[in-house]
Amino acid sequence: MATRAVLQTFERYQKERVAFVTTVAEMAKNPQNIEALQQAGAMALLRPLLLDNVPSIQQSAALALGRLANYSDDLAEAVVQNEILPQLVYSLSEQNRFYKQAAAFCLRAVAKHSPELAQAVIDSGSLDSLVTCLEEFDPGVKEAAAWTLGYIAGHNAELAQQVVDAGAVPLLVLCVQEPELSLKRISASALSDIAKHTPELAQAVVDAGAVAYLAPLVINQDAKLKRQVCCSLSQIAKHSVDLAEVVVGAEIFPKILTCLKFPDEYVKKHSATVIREIVKHTPELAQLVVGNGGVASLVDYVAESAGNNRLPGIMALGYIAAFSETLALSVIAEKALPPLVQAINEETEDHLKSATAWTLGQVGRHTPDHAKAVSDTGVLTTLVSLEGDVSSSEDLKTKCRRALKSIIGKLTHLPALDALVHRNLPEGVMKMVLEQVGKVLANDPSGRAQFVHSGGLAAVQQMAEAPGSKLREAVEIINSCYPEEIVKYYSPSYSQQLLEKLETMATTQAAY
Repeated sequence: MATRAVLQTFERYQKERVAFVTTVAEMAKNPQNIEALQQAGAMALLRPLLLDNVPSIQQSAALALGRLANYSDDLAEAVVQNEILPQLVYSLSEQNRFYKQAAAFCLRAVAKHSPELAQAVIDSGSLDSLVTCLEEFDPGVKEAAAWTLGYIAGHNAELAQQVVDAGAVPLLVLCVQEPELSLKRISASALSDIAKHTPELAQAVVDAGAVAYLAPLVINQDAKLKRQVCCSLSQIAKHSVDLAEVVVGAEIFPKILTCLKFPDEYVKKHSATVIREIVKHTPELAQLVVGNGGVASLVDYVAESAGNNRLPGIMALGYIAAFSETLALSVIAEKALPPLVQAINEETEDHLKSATAWTLGQVGRHTPDHAKAVSDTGVLTTLVSLEGDVSSSEDLKTKCRRALKSIIGKLTHLPALDALVHRNLPEGVMKMVLEQVGKVLANDPSGRAQFVHSGGLAAVQQMAEAPGSKLREAVEIINSCYPEEIVKYYSPSYSQQLLEKLETMATTQAAY
């Protein structure tokens, strides 16, 4: 009878512990309860339950602590200060799969907030245990471990290097090959977080054979997996020509172009980013994308997307156009200019306008034909407006100024230049226009009469005579293309000179 009473007491104690830890874990789901739980000393009460002899209590305690730590960096810091991490790490290698998932979640919740907290997770000896978890049979444990390693590596290169040194990369590559979609996603994401920092870390991912297994997943129909795969490939390709060639060598073209038409916005954006990170390196890589029909796909993408999603497509077109006049011509031929003009007119963010202005400059800077194609869209006046707008950022003003300089410097189509002469342009831009008009008129006798008839010659004379004008030298070069009588006739003071002559004649006649 006494034994039974003792056992009942212990059973009741166990039930109360289970009820307590389960209720706290449930309450911690709601952000409104977090502060009250913290003030009630939940963390100090949960800590000893991590070492409870009942596995379900251990698991719920780890889960509750993870949810608390997940809420803010202050609570995550409290987990570190309460020396909870070593207990979690110890149990990672000892306990059942459910507890391992809960413990990995708690470590992830701490590591995600800052590099310092991630380093504290490493200092607790967690890396070896997490890497060992990647070899577990249970996919849920692998997933939880991969996720935690990704959060640690994502902060900076030093932390990512420690993850690599622990031997995580080959096991993450194996996880990518597993059948479970969620495990594939998280492993691809972790590889991306490692590769993004430096060429050396990206090379470590490549050396483990990751690209060969990531590339075929580009055609998988799961949107979240496609996102992570495209993100990983772009983080690898961005660092160097060699790494970009490894990605291209995995035969992602033309498959990656189909992702630009995928319904998910993030898949489209990440696939455009892959293309951008490849074409920026060399003319040969840009030509490979052009040869696979990449420009037409990018043009459609820029036309159909908006906001920050547009950015990688706009920049990819700029990188392609920058390398040679042939590549720039292919961008023009695929009707890229109307969507670019639409983007610079529609977008509200300065950095998007800056990128578009830069791309337009790269397209128009090669030959007079390229410059005329850009000018015919009417975008030069938009560039001028943005360059002179006081609300434009310094970067946007600089990009517009450089684009105008490179396009106007190649523009020989006189009507386009003439249209700019009649605009109210900032003095610096007008000087560029007039200098170019002078060069064109010097080599185009038939254009001289056209410039007179349009009122261009009269307009430049007024500019030269304006007080404090710095355009006199450029106007004199234009004037040197015409007989002196014509220049005098169109100068603003000519009518005044004629009236003075008339008055002089009248005075002379009166004297006689």
